[in-house]
Amino acid sequence: VQLVESGGGLVQAGGSLRLACAASGIIFSNHIMGWYRQAPGMQRDMVARITPGSSTIYADSVKGRFTITRDNGKSTIYLQMNSLKPEDTAVYYCNAVHMATPHYPDLGSWGQGTQVTVSS
Repeated sequence: VQLVESGGGLVQAGGSLRLACAASGIIFSNHIMGWYRQAPGMQRDMVARITPGSSTIYADSVKGRFTITRDNGKSTIYLQMNSLKPEDTAVYYCNAVHMATPHYPDLGSWGQGTQVTVSS
């Protein structure tokens, strides 16, 4: 299994970034995909998740600003991040977990992470 994230970078507060995660080695349509983030000294937290049928859930802190989507034909998910805040600064990780174990992301696979830095 390989999850490759891209799209991170440095942006000013109020700006936008779009992350992408390309998956290989899995049956994409059987997996719940998600974005998680980890700031220095903090635990890794869920940002957004999307089911194969494109149902979504978001952390309260990003609702209305971030949008997760998936392209099953390209085995890729995206995270559109708008109105970015300094507190969004973190390493963002892509996760793929089989539908049989939806509540256990650590049983799935993780990408290597991409840094997002929001300056004030």
